[in-house]
Amino acid sequence: MYYEEYHRRLVAAEEAVRTVKSGDWVDYGICVGHPVATDRALAARMGELSDVKVRGGISMWMPAICTIPEPARHFTWNSWHCTGVDRKIIDLGYGYYSPMRYSELPRFYRENIDKVDVAMFQVASMDEQGYFNFGPQGSHLAAVCERADTVIVEVNRNMPRCLGGFEEGIHVTQVDYIVEGDNPPLAQLKSGELTDVDRKVAQMIVEEIPNGACLQLGIGGMPNAVGTLIGESNLKDLGVHTEMYVDAFVDLTEQGRINGSKKNIDRFRQTFAFGAGSQKLYDFVHDNPQVMSCPVDYINDVRRVAMLDNFISINNAVEVDLFGQVSSESSGVKQISGTGGQLDFVMGAYLSNGGKSFICLSSTYGKCGETRSRIVPTLTPGSIVTAGRSCVQWVVTEFGKVNLKGKSTWERAEALISIAHPDFREDLIREAERMKIWRNRNR
Repeated sequence: MYYEEYHRRLVAAEEAVRTVKSGDWVDYGICVGHPVATDRALAARMGELSDVKVRGGISMWMPAICTIPEPARHFTWNSWHCTGVDRKIIDLGYGYYSPMRYSELPRFYRENIDKVDVAMFQVASMDEQGYFNFGPQGSHLAAVCERADTVIVEVNRNMPRCLGGFEEGIHVTQVDYIVEGDNPPLAQLKSGELTDVDRKVAQMIVEEIPNGACLQLGIGGMPNAVGTLIGESNLKDLGVHTEMYVDAFVDLTEQGRINGSKKNIDRFRQTFAFGAGSQKLYDFVHDNPQVMSCPVDYINDVRRVAMLDNFISINNAVEVDLFGQVSSESSGVKQISGTGGQLDFVMGAYLSNGGKSFICLSSTYGKCGETRSRIVPTLTPGSIVTAGRSCVQWVVTEFGKVNLKGKSTWERAEALISIAHPDFREDLIREAERMKIWRNRNR
């Protein structure tokens, strides 16, 4: 019976996007679920539309609506979390970042966002019970669909079906239009080559991880390096409860490091809000009962993270200042990524019995001989504080690791300068003295 409903709603992409009007708010979902065929069809209509406001985020490719002549005359892009693609759209003058703690995003849609006129995103093929699975983007899609006046699903046979149990899909009777897309392969997120700095930082973190720990890995080279070194260790009985599911978790499962047997909740299940990686990841999560796709207000809820003993949170940073403030999302006023779930996991890990949160970063950055320190006296003007100084626990560079909990301002300055690059330590001491957070005995 559901196939009759399916065919009743099946239309061409061009027909589906005719529902979009000037002034509308259109939602593209997130990450690998962004639409393709319907995005292309909407781009073809943009010349007749104005003031269309599109929400998306963690963009893996440039949307077709961004390739039309003078995009800013027709629409604005609003990103929940920035990748290089989102940053480029912002730099071009028709994109903006939408600040949030990622755990709050479903609630934003249900309580704070005025309207969603049209939602359009890729889904897996309909199952026998009439459901379209959201794939590795459970995140907040159910909340989007609840608020949307019109829901368009774009079927991609390459989209894996991610199991979960709640808010992981939408029924055909709740869909307005179905578009059968071109079935492109899912966008892949390649893991970069590990540097010596990545390995040094990862080694110091792995030393702090006990058997039976529950892992959250952020995106980037250093969290990936931690996964690699865990694979080379003797750690066992690890669990997963993470915002983003990445290739490292697949590798660790295949290496026998992860089984979820020690998790206090969702035992034997690897729980996540969204995922992106290589084809290996998409094949692994498809119809896999040991992997659990959940809305982000379940995954990132500080109270739920705290329920998991020995929770280990590992995330990157752009800068850390001598007061212990962490900026992980901007460099000055230039938006780089977003708050995401970093603050949620920093707080949740510390509340966990035996839990630890790690902010990791290389001690320096820069090109063409202009090396700069990532540990700075105060954050670059305009930089956003992602994790406040009162929340931060461990900070790690290739020169060491320090726990800031319980430390006064001078103790924090001393600890952070001790893991800064040696070339910058004297300058940092002079600045600490100027700011009156340095004791002479520290030398």
